[in-house]
Amino acid sequence: MNADAIRVERPATTSRLFAHTRWDAVPAAAGLFHLAYFLGLFFLYPHAPLWVMLILGFIYSLMVNANINGVGHNFIHNPFFRSRLLNRLFGVTQSIACCFSQTYYDAVHMQHHKGNADRPDDKGETVDWISIYKHGHHGEAENPWSYVFLSFFRDDVGTIRRELRKRKNGDLFWGNIELAAFATTLLVMFLFNWRYVIFYFLPFFYLGHC
Repeated sequence: MNADAIRVERPATTSRLFAHTRWDAVPAAAGLFHLAYFLGLFFLYPHAPLWVMLILGFIYSLMVNANINGVGHNFIHNPFFRSRLLNRLFGVTQSIACCFSQTYYDAVHMQHHKGNADRPDDKGETVDWISIYKHGHHGEAENPWSYVFLSFFRDDVGTIRRELRKRKNGDLFWGNIELAAFATTLLVMFLFNWRYVIFYFLPFFYLGHC
């Protein structure tokens, strides 16, 4: 096969900031807006009526889902910035906004591409860690409802860490920084207003990751 037939042309830009296109300012700004929204909820909680906070909480859940599958997903395949450090720092902001690790998500998502929702082998294992067939029965897909609402609890952090360690490119270090960043943020919030974290934030956080 002619190599030219499968060549992929990437956008080129003269920007000193962005790696692919200046339009990446849009998803980058969306990610930073999500971070500001996340922090704003905490400060607004003691002052706004409950019905307002419930609406804003549902919006936060939708933003988490949209961020992970939009901004975060695109950032995995096409890091926005020329600077490696800026990409790492943006990953930290993503991690705080969504309360997960962008780099750990990278490992899970790339494993998904390797397996592409494969069926379990003879040992019941799948290449794709989040394959809908992994917890199904008799080679059938899992019930969509249990897949949606239980997948959040099934991430194997140890397996993800081992995969990141294999890369030997600093991903494990930065993934742990991201985990520490969002955990520290939630801890500070908890110390100032534990009711906000337990009774308000965590339910919407979980819903956003479903």
